Amino acid sequence: MTRIDLNADLGEGFGRWRLTDDEQLLSVVTSANVACGFHAGDAATMRRVCELAAERGVRIGAQVSYRDLAGFGRRAMDVPSDELAAEVAYQIGALEVFARAAGSRVAYVKPHGALYNRVVHDEEQATAVVEGVVLAGAGLPVLGLPSSRFLKVAERAGLPVVTEAFADRAYTQEGTLVPRTEEGAVITDAEAVVERSLGLARSGTVTARSGERVPVRARSLCLHGDTPGAVGLARRVRERLETSGVRVEAFV
Repeated sequence: MTRIDLNADLGEGFGRWRLTDDEQLLSVVTSANVACGFHAGDAATMRRVCELAAERGVRIGAQVSYRDLAGFGRRAMDVPSDELAAEVAYQIGALEVFARAAGSRVAYVKPHGALYNRVVHDEEQATAVVEGVVLAGAGLPVLGLPSSRFLKVAERAGLPVVTEAFADRAYTQEGTLVPRTEEGAVITDAEAVVERSLGLARSGTVTARSGERVPVRARSLCLHGDTPGAVGLARRVRERLETSGVRVEAFV
């Protein structure tokens, strides 16, 4: 049976501001990428999301990013390697406190936003993120794009790697994500997202912006929680996968 994990970015708020419907999304996804305070999130939010995830048996992942609250972690930044490694470890450690308090643990690590895109091609920054994961201990799996420098560096460091795809993002013919700054980078048609999700899960392919079918073999499928109607769309995706014979389960 085909298996796929559904992950979503959660805890993306700060203080009184909340961007994601964490409680409802946690009833759909199997893995939660929790913001660790650098692009979004704060101590109270991290604690709340960890408690909700633990109650529902959803795996908790540390979504690490550049220190960029004002830009939501989506601005390109040049951070020295040693500093970035320390900041990645810091974010993982902070989330681990709340995960353990909730009776769970941090089960994996996923970069966010500009950092996620940077480590697809930049080996120096990818190495710094991997060093941060290793520094945090426990040999945590990392989540990233297939064929990225990040996953290659992580494999060399002995970390488990998990490939990921995005049903609501446009792809280039090289199998990378179209930058959000370009028109059409985010797929907004709900039915198209559902169909792309099924295609990614069953055939490991997606139609690129050029019209070509490109291979994107992934064990996890990301559903963005900060888009309008995210909860309803997530439910439609999961229902379509399950009624089509795809087993939805966490990768760890």
